[in-house]
Amino acid sequence: MSGKLYGVGLGPGDPSLMTVRAVEVIGEADVIAYHSARHGRSIARSIAAKHLRDDHIEERLVYPVTTETTDHPGGYQGAMEEFYAESAARLAAHLDAGRTVAVLAEGDPLFYGSYMHMHKRLADRYDTEVIPGVTSVSAAAARLGAPLAEGEEVLTILPGTLPEEELTARLAATDVAVVMKLGRTFPKVRRALERSGRLADTRYVERATMSGERVAELADVDAESVPYFAVAVLPSQVDAERPAARERGEVVVVGTGPAGPLWLTPESRGALAAADDLVGYTTYLDRVPSRAGQARHGSDNRVESERAEFALDLARRGRRVAVVSGGDPGVFAMATAVLEAAAQKEYADIPVRVLPGVTAANAAAARAGAPLGHDYATISLSDRLKPWEVIAERLRAAAAADLVLALYNPGSRSRTWQVGKARELLLEHRAPDTPVVVARDVGGPEERVRIVRLADLDPAEVDMRTILLVGSSQTQAVRRDDGQDIVWTPRRYPEA
Repeated sequence: MSGKLYGVGLGPGDPSLMTVRAVEVIGEADVIAYHSARHGRSIARSIAAKHLRDDHIEERLVYPVTTETTDHPGGYQGAMEEFYAESAARLAAHLDAGRTVAVLAEGDPLFYGSYMHMHKRLADRYDTEVIPGVTSVSAAAARLGAPLAEGEEVLTILPGTLPEEELTARLAATDVAVVMKLGRTFPKVRRALERSGRLADTRYVERATMSGERVAELADVDAESVPYFAVAVLPSQVDAERPAARERGEVVVVGTGPAGPLWLTPESRGALAAADDLVGYTTYLDRVPSRAGQARHGSDNRVESERAEFALDLARRGRRVAVVSGGDPGVFAMATAVLEAAAQKEYADIPVRVLPGVTAANAAAARAGAPLGHDYATISLSDRLKPWEVIAERLRAAAAADLVLALYNPGSRSRTWQVGKARELLLEHRAPDTPVVVARDVGGPEERVRIVRLADLDPAEVDMRTILLVGSSQTQAVRRDDGQDIVWTPRRYPEA
């Protein structure tokens, strides 16, 4: 009979935080295995020390390399793979002999732990049980005495070994975060927190529940003093104190993409989370999650100038304001209105930033294939802010230049004839079978993307939630064997 393998979670360091089950398993085991560096000291063994017996067989699994270089022909990864294979073989020999093996693991065995490498190599061959343990994340939150995540907040756990740009993006996009594996990564993690605007809210916990425990504001920590067993904690923002009134705030114009959260960039998520006030068309505001302490100012879609001045007035009173726009704020959207207002003398000292978003044209093009693969023009068919004569002139010019056309705002309840007129103008320059992508509510629950011939374009099927992509003379439309219709415009244009 083979023995049984246990992965035993010991908790974050304080022996009194070991579970009753962990103590029971250690007491029943024949073999106690634990990892260590070459110096031979094992934190896991020290946590469980008082529960070890003289007759326990101890298997010390000594890493061949930690942070130093190696001359192994497979490099660091090769050296570690060989080590894990040899360690698993040593444990397998005990299991084959009928001995019970308990592999000790700090924290939880399957949470950034060394035990998992044994588990992956042995669990399919032997009876195995994993004993969960209190993680360093839970211990750090307990030591801070602050909620880690509340309500619908999203907790993100990150290894500090990630590239700085990746850390910055993920920190900007989340509500609550814990960054692990600090030590030598601390300077990079600190820069990522600062760049993402989260540094001031982040706490530092070192060796939680262990001897030498330290808690501090992360911004005040000396990088030279940070050990590997330290974490950065961005705790719950529910009920968190907002910063004292600033002398001057700022306005950030945020593009939410054509639909909802899937189209938001990490930078935009961060700006929305950090704002004191959200200002925008109510439909777009509804796409943004509600956050405690934030004020939301929704309005009708036809008051862009008033909305922009309202946002700048809030910023002048020291508020951090996010103006929420659909798609990309610089494409037929709120950035222009905000910048026009900000050019007035009374707002000249208010910082204004514009954050890009996925445009409706790009989203629709991706759904259809690559119709915007070559030169294209973007035109709004709305004649509310410019005369139809100007629109018609631009349509003729773009069509004569053989550009693919992205037609925004093609129709609404009060504008029903523009699509038909645009079709007539385009047919003067385009073949009747020119592919047209008719994309409605892209990314939304009522998404529908169809490809029709220009001659068959039906104005009755077009509304304000629709965008039209009209191909050039080179645009191709093909139905694949799987039934999918795809459209693309070749990047190479034929020579005259």
